[in-house]
Amino acid sequence: MGRTVVVLGGGISGLAGASFNALPISIKMESSERLGGWIRSVRGPNGAIFELGPRGIRPAGALGARTLLLVSELGLDSEVLPVRGDHPAAQNRFLYVGGALHALPTGLRGLLRPSPPFSKPLFWAGLRELTKPRGKEPDETVHSFAQRRLGPEVASLAMDSLCRGVFAGNSRELSIRSCFPSLFQAEQTHRSILLGLLLGAGRTPQPDSALIRQALAERWSQWSLRGGLEMLPQALETHLTSRGVSVLRGQPVCGLSLQAEGRWKVSLRDSSLEADHVISAIPASVLSELLPAEAAPLARALSAITAVSVAVVNLQYQGAHLPVQGFGHLVPSSEDPGVLGIVYDSVAFPEQDGSPPGLRVTVMLGGSWLQTLEASGCVLSQELFQQRAQEAAATQLGLKEMPSHCLVHLHKNCIPQYTLGHWQKLESARQFLTAHRLPLTLAGASYEGVAVNDCIESGRQAAVSVLGTEPNS
Repeated sequence: MGRTVVVLGGGISGLAGASFNALPISIKMESSERLGGWIRSVRGPNGAIFELGPRGIRPAGALGARTLLLVSELGLDSEVLPVRGDHPAAQNRFLYVGGALHALPTGLRGLLRPSPPFSKPLFWAGLRELTKPRGKEPDETVHSFAQRRLGPEVASLAMDSLCRGVFAGNSRELSIRSCFPSLFQAEQTHRSILLGLLLGAGRTPQPDSALIRQALAERWSQWSLRGGLEMLPQALETHLTSRGVSVLRGQPVCGLSLQAEGRWKVSLRDSSLEADHVISAIPASVLSELLPAEAAPLARALSAITAVSVAVVNLQYQGAHLPVQGFGHLVPSSEDPGVLGIVYDSVAFPEQDGSPPGLRVTVMLGGSWLQTLEASGCVLSQELFQQRAQEAAATQLGLKEMPSHCLVHLHKNCIPQYTLGHWQKLESARQFLTAHRLPLTLAGASYEGVAVNDCIESGRQAAVSVLGTEPNS
């Protein structure tokens, strides 16, 4: 009889981990009735697609190429909607500062010109960066790193906004080493982040396929799927069931305990099962509450990895037009503590606008405003988030009419926070797993990347660790 591998969690990391796992018996467990985690696509009454979570995937680098290869292996090539390099959604991104939208500079010419909201051309920030010595600390907050190397304006406007857009987090708390490892490594290796990014860390081998070659030739900035990104986890589920993987929905795990023979007992609400190995793709803090008493040091390290909530408000307007064309805009915390940014969905993916087509935008709400509301215990109603989002769309984009369609979803504790010293928590967890030879592998957004590509790669790496060799999906 083959080994039994249980994968906890039905998000994209867990699905990838189960999909890449070539062991003969694999059981996939998800506490809710649906798979896909935060990736969820909803079709509106006019056929428009609304993404309640991630809405585009970057094809860049080895991880981006591996995801495109997975798309091809799942037979989804014809469903791909690319954003090519010459498209406005690829070229234009904005900051909303001082009550106005400002295009972020691109190319050498843009760096040499005055570019509000920055008081002088960003060329000077780059020149300053080249003269700064290498940092000596093993970790640093994103704000401190950016201020030291690029100056206070870049830190408080650009990097503050970037942290809010990617992590819905605070740049004064987040770790540069864990959140932006390429910047940290560039400074460590080349003394300068600009030199490091220019010289690179060497070309990483990446897979090859017709879709990957097309993405490179057309310089895709991102891509989605015609029916929404949820088509990806749905295709993975179909792939798993066709291979005989047992997928248990609505089965929350109540606890994990080690048997005398070194196997896991996975306790469910009304039953239990045994496993030779567990891949955990559930949030670190959730796993910490399931571990047995003998794994208390591991549980402590995992429980320290927290997450923040985000309210996603999808809006559609009939007959409306945006004042600018681009991917979207971010909002620094100094401008608005609650609005993280607005994505211009219709610019990147007009194919998903429905019929009759309507302008789609997504307002992301979070930050200290939402954290304060959650801490106060007040009712977080859909009406509250809808009103806040419509006010932001009216003020920041001039969309003052009532939307024809609106969806509001509060995602509780959806984005892990890699705060200062996050790498030490991971190292502590790894050391415990190695020292005690626990048949447990960690995967998912809690550890080394929150983007879809990162999560898929974490599932793949988990399969590698279980199999001891590169998996075949």
